[in-house]
Amino acid sequence: MLHTWDTDLLEALDRQVTAPGTWIKVSGCATDLRSALSTDWTMESSGYLMTAQFTVGADEPPSPYETSVTTDGEVVVATVVDATGTAAASGRLAPAGECGVIDQVETSPAHRRRGLGTTVMRALSDHAARSGVATGILVATEDGRRLYRALGWTVQSEIAVAYVQED
Repeated sequence: MLHTWDTDLLEALDRQVTAPGTWIKVSGCATDLRSALSTDWTMESSGYLMTAQFTVGADEPPSPYETSVTTDGEVVVATVVDATGTAAASGRLAPAGECGVIDQVETSPAHRRRGLGTTVMRALSDHAARSGVATGILVATEDGRRLYRALGWTVQSEIAVAYVQED
């Protein structure tokens, strides 16, 4: 992931890094990335770098769902399960210096439009704030951006992505 870059750097990477399966992610516009790389690179869907201040306070999911927050080393996992104990939505939070990075927020298709993504995000925010982590960072898809904006997250930049296809 390159947060600071220019065309010369990308053109040099294009010449030097040619192994199939190589990915480049940059903070910036997809058209700028495309124009700096050769046709050996395939463009991937762009995302959005977003930030927010973490706050204390979690939501209870609607019945019959339940939320659990667990840790695996430094990684925090918030999971919403249905009445059978099957995961319906989940997300992860990991420390990165003074910030917390949220990743892998997903709601199973059969459980969407019930506020479970919001429940997961608020559980992670609550845990982070209670642990002294003030600022959250994530990379959102187009669909995720709508949820995160509704929860007070702000887009800081577009994330452009390209890769060299594997054989």
